[in-house]
Amino acid sequence: MSERKVLNKYFPPDFDPSLIPRRRQPKNSQQVVRLMAPFSMRCNTCGEYIYKGKKFNARKETVEGEDYYGIKIFRFYIKCTLCSAEITFKTDPKNTDYAAEHGASRNFEPWREEKAVEEEDRLAKLEEEENNPMKALENRTVDSKREMDILDALQDIRARNARNERIGQSADLLERLHMEEIETEEDLERKRAEEEDEKLVREVFAKVPAPSTSSTQDPAGPSREESASPAVITVKRKATDEEPELTSLLPDSARALLAVKSSIGAPPKRKKTEGKSALGIKLKGRSKVVT
Repeated sequence: MSERKVLNKYFPPDFDPSLIPRRRQPKNSQQVVRLMAPFSMRCNTCGEYIYKGKKFNARKETVEGEDYYGIKIFRFYIKCTLCSAEITFKTDPKNTDYAAEHGASRNFEPWREEKAVEEEDRLAKLEEEENNPMKALENRTVDSKREMDILDALQDIRARNARNERIGQSADLLERLHMEEIETEEDLERKRAEEEDEKLVREVFAKVPAPSTSSTQDPAGPSREESASPAVITVKRKATDEEPELTSLLPDSARALLAVKSSIGAPPKRKKTEGKSALGIKLKGRSKVVT
């Protein structure tokens, strides 16, 4: 099976490329290219607006007899999307832009107008300076004065920034010290609150010695381990020497439930049934046969 995309093509041994006839094209032939409209325009025939970025299958050709310092100028032919009228525009290397030529007019663009006005003012100023030397001297004096004012303003801004930086560093230092003082006060307050909580816990949860479970004591006395670590219990009450009863530590609902159970008493015991009667099976007696 052959490859789908062939990279190496077969050339027979007797192949002679000089025998291939050359394809001759006219000197200024047109090429079909795919492009987008370089600017928004309006058709002069039907008034349809063609916005920038609209894609066209255009014909491209080189403009004869026009160039810009050796750079070729190209012309493009497109058709209006509504009336199919032919519209042409060409490249403008001087302004790095495109220029509408025939069939459509370019929409007004204010930034292009501002640039054109600035360029006209600059050219008029240069022409006036060439014809009037005193005017050129006045313009140079005004320009130098403007430059001096700009340098003075820049120096003032630098001095102000340096002063603000020094003041900012001192202010940051004072603010940092103030924050450290606040943090120290907060730590002291937190520590004081923790100590009060610990004290309250010690008052509420007090440990009292547990009573001895054995009625008789060893004549030899308590062992060393018992004397070293006596048995204690934790009681939720204020610290006193008396041990509370177990029922006093229970909530009211639990105490009421215990009182009800003690008044009812234990349920009576049921007799245990044995054998088949326990399963609910009754045996019928056999009838006696008389012989």
